Amino acid sequence: MNRIMKHYLSVWILSLVFLIGCESGDSKKGEISNELKPDAEKLEVLRNQINLGLAQKSAWQKHWAVKTGNFDASDFELVFSDSIDPMEMPEKNPILSEDPLFPYQLPHPEGNGTIDIYSYKVEAQESLDKPFLNPDSEVIWYRSDGMKERLLFMGPSGMFEEGIWLSASEFMVMGFFQEEDGFRPMIWVINIENHSFSQFKLNELVQEYQQESYLNLKLKSVDLT
Repeated sequence: MNRIMKHYLSVWILSLVFLIGCESGDSKKGEISNELKPDAEKLEVLRNQINLGLAQKSAWQKHWAVKTGNFDASDFELVFSDSIDPMEMPEKNPILSEDPLFPYQLPHPEGNGTIDIYSYKVEAQESLDKPFLNPDSEVIWYRSDGMKERLLFMGPSGMFEEGIWLSASEFMVMGFFQEEDGFRPMIWVINIENHSFSQFKLNELVQEYQQESYLNLKLKSVDLT
């Protein structure tokens, strides 16, 4: 076999291996997706948890209801469920008692650290003349063992506005996405034990929304106006 034939044979074999690998990866991804997809019973549990969270964080619900009309969990559609790559790393919680965002930390109900949804978004250090908002948002869990996990991340297309522990293993985040036609309230239910989450969207959107409006209501110690 001459050198040219050997070259083409090698390229063909590498291409075949690549295609098989891609198909295998897609198949595995599909299997993971199906495993994470909640059944009807689990979906009902999630909706009950959402209603519980909305009842305890009624300020967020009322804030959006002014524009969307009244809503509850039945008005949210499951978008997808997925696993979380927590990007675990050593880092203690930098938000200390003198920080203006300290009152808005969300301590774990059994003492395993705290979740922070504001400090990545809001720059409010004493050295600044005026607090301001960064374009991106994060939901971070600072565990009591000194480790940090990123649970959710969002770019400029939306914001995490509110959060609440539903149990020692589940945390609910409320916020919004900005779509082409307007702004849509969103909810994420995170399971910190199996590192997964389910994302829900409201079946209504609003054409205009002042993005910092809820944070202005929530963060009393920070003036974003």
